[in-house]
Amino acid sequence: MARQDRPSQLDNITAVSDEYQLVVGTPDVETYRRLRSISGLSGKTLEAAAAGLPNTLHAVTIVSKDVTVGMGRIIGDGGCFYQITDIAVDPAHQGRGLGKKIMQALVAHLRANAPETAYVSLIADGPARHLYEKFGFQPTAPASIGMALQL
Repeated sequence: MARQDRPSQLDNITAVSDEYQLVVGTPDVETYRRLRSISGLSGKTLEAAAAGLPNTLHAVTIVSKDVTVGMGRIIGDGGCFYQITDIAVDPAHQGRGLGKKIMQALVAHLRANAPETAYVSLIADGPARHLYEKFGFQPTAPASIGMALQL
């Protein structure tokens, strides 16, 4: 039987190792909030996560034994500006290259789908900058600095 043009559910899953699978898709609200919390990222309210997650341009998760242990998202306007955000790995699964697998998948998606003039940014907290540098991200200072307003 010929394969249909539309992707199957399995087209969205890639084996990372015997223990981990990379899944294309946005995490559910509770998983998102749990991973942000346990990985040391700032907390998000249920309302904020429920409003924000449907606006994801592209996301991947890492699953082990039916539990999501890592995630990363791309947000933005889909043309001019993109931001990589929510890179989070459960501390019990850190140090196994999962953050690198998440970044590989997100950057590959951008390279395949974003326009040539797209500006891709991220905020690098602490030593995470070393991971992001491996994918070509460079500090913008002193030419520009990142700024934030937390409500």
